[in-house]
Amino acid sequence: MVVKRFGHGGGRVAGPVGHHPRGPWVGSVRIVAAVLALGVADEAAAQAAAAGEGITAVEGIRVGHFTYPDEPTGCTVVIAPEGTVGSVDQRGGAPGTVETDLLDPVNSVKGPDAVFSSGGSAFGLAARMGIVRYLEEQGRGYPIPGVGVIPIVSGAIIFDRRVADVRPGPECGYQAAAAAAAGPVAEGSVGAGAGATVGKMLGMNRSMKGGVGTSSVTLESGLVVAALAVVNAVGDIVDPATGQVVAGARNEDGTLADARRLVRGLAPPPSELENTTIVIVATNARLTKVEAARVARMADDGLARAIVPSHTPNDGDTVFSLATGTLTEGYNVGRIGGLAAEVVAEAILRAVRTAHGLPGIPAVRDLPGAGR
Repeated sequence: MVVKRFGHGGGRVAGPVGHHPRGPWVGSVRIVAAVLALGVADEAAAQAAAAGEGITAVEGIRVGHFTYPDEPTGCTVVIAPEGTVGSVDQRGGAPGTVETDLLDPVNSVKGPDAVFSSGGSAFGLAARMGIVRYLEEQGRGYPIPGVGVIPIVSGAIIFDRRVADVRPGPECGYQAAAAAAAGPVAEGSVGAGAGATVGKMLGMNRSMKGGVGTSSVTLESGLVVAALAVVNAVGDIVDPATGQVVAGARNEDGTLADARRLVRGLAPPPSELENTTIVIVATNARLTKVEAARVARMADDGLARAIVPSHTPNDGDTVFSLATGTLTEGYNVGRIGGLAAEVVAEAILRAVRTAHGLPGIPAVRDLPGAGR
């Protein structure tokens, strides 16, 4: 029944320089981030040539990243076509979100014009205003006769302040929105995932690099279900198909410690407190707002399958769902939700597999035997 499965993509990395010295370690991060910012676009283009679409497989969806060239941080925006219905499922215990209440099915707005994720912790929510400004310039938003449009932009942030000194603001959001395109999506250490890390149950010095990943599935009926994930988890990333840890907390010798063993220890291990994985799911199916909420809830299962542990008291795990409505038959909500969980798990895996490491924070590609 499943005829196509896509992940990967290409894109661009650009942005203004922000310089805020914080010592030699952060200086090293800044240098490496600048080098990566120059190289990621070329690698992403090569990925695009060898693979299909991710979330932009849903017609009308556009994605833009903005990555600071001298700091590992940035923001990512998903712009939805007009008429999109949207909702959200928020399960982390410490969310940093904006304009999520209006996505509750009991509220009147049908859905967002855009959804974003940003680094910078709570400061990064300021990126929203740049996206709002861009959309207003394009005439997108909730129409108010005699006034104009009010763009509806929902979003959430990750905590990357331990590796980045820049706080993404309105210009970051504006540049990401202006770069949004329907083509293949850049993955790895770009946009909101530039400073993302995973596997922090033994502390930041034993963590690994997270990032942005995307995946999609297309059925013979024409149904498309896709996801984009910004992965910044305290837990390990586990491949649900094999049960193997892909990225996570490391032992002193550099081997993977396995969070499933750590949580069974006699004494709870120390953990970094600021973590979040942000997911945006999209489908071309026509859904009501209630149905979109159910899809978001089911999609959250994919997050739990691929991140161990997930939805902890100190993270902000959040899943947004978008339904563009161009497909009107040949599907049901249960199938969409089940597929959503699959593509979410795959997007999370892709986020760590396509990421580049930072000083002292290796990526999957840096592990022995990675073949990279």
